[in-house]
Amino acid sequence: MNLTQPTCPEIERAIRNIPDFPKPGIQFKDITPLLADARLFSGSIDMLAEGFGPSDVDAVVGIDARGFIFAAAAAVKLNAGFVPIRKKGKLPFATYEQEYALEYGQGCVAVHVDALKPGSKVLLIDDLLATGGTAAAAAALMHKLEAKILQISFLIELKFLNGRDKLKNYPVKAIVSY
Repeated sequence: MNLTQPTCPEIERAIRNIPDFPKPGIQFKDITPLLADARLFSGSIDMLAEGFGPSDVDAVVGIDARGFIFAAAAAVKLNAGFVPIRKKGKLPFATYEQEYALEYGQGCVAVHVDALKPGSKVLLIDDLLATGGTAAAAAALMHKLEAKILQISFLIELKFLNGRDKLKNYPVKAIVSY
């Protein structure tokens, strides 16, 4: 199979906009058409991991839940481990937890206390950067593990929500911006 590298506009065109989902006023970015296209999916993984090779990254960290799709594939590509950041209560072993602000209330993410060795070099990946709260909480968990974040990569960034402001201490990359 001959898979040519897709362009960012091709990836953007594959992301379907679903108005008023899951509630009125939200413009949901549906990535399932991109995932269903082998060339676009593979190319998006290449773009998220661009600039890194197997010797550069010890682990790719993915944020629950759509971030797992991209992070796990990037980990295979980079011959690195995969570490999941899960919602509180979803991991079976001892965890570090980090709360973050939601529009109404608090969220909490967790990682196993032994997920990484101190000094591990990580690439943190999620599908979407919105307000930056979840990604900032995931970055805080990496600090608790004494890991070094090389970059935080997103498939999509909603620029108007200013999520990068919460991640200004890290290199941040987004493939598609709205």
